[in-house]
Amino acid sequence: QLQLVESGGGLVQAGGSLTLSCTASGRTLTSSGVGWFRQAPGKEREWLAATNWSGAKTDLRDSVKGRFTISRSNANNTLYLQMNSLKPEDTAVYFCAARPPGFGELSSTQTGYNSWGQGTQVTVSS
Repeated sequence: QLQLVESGGGLVQAGGSLTLSCTASGRTLTSSGVGWFRQAPGKEREWLAATNWSGAKTDLRDSVKGRFTISRSNANNTLYLQMNSLKPEDTAVYFCAARPPGFGELSSTQTGYNSWGQGTQVTVSS
């Protein structure tokens, strides 16, 4: 069974940067599209970024375009989210997610994913 573990969250000042990692174990992510979501206090979980099985195709939520970058290393079975120019409104718990094996295209909907990490807290101070 696939397990996803996020790391790299923390407290950062507005304008700062963080890189989140999501390491998979239990099976390879090679044939799966993967993505990042976040959930702020009192709000619903929202999609942020996705990439296809190879990493050649990516998509980002409009509010993070130009600031966030999604990438993956199939060799390391790891997904990344580089976050620059962070804003207080980026404060949330960040989750990585993977699609089932064979679903290699990217997806921007929660229902497209069947494996989730436990989340990592990102707090941006003003």
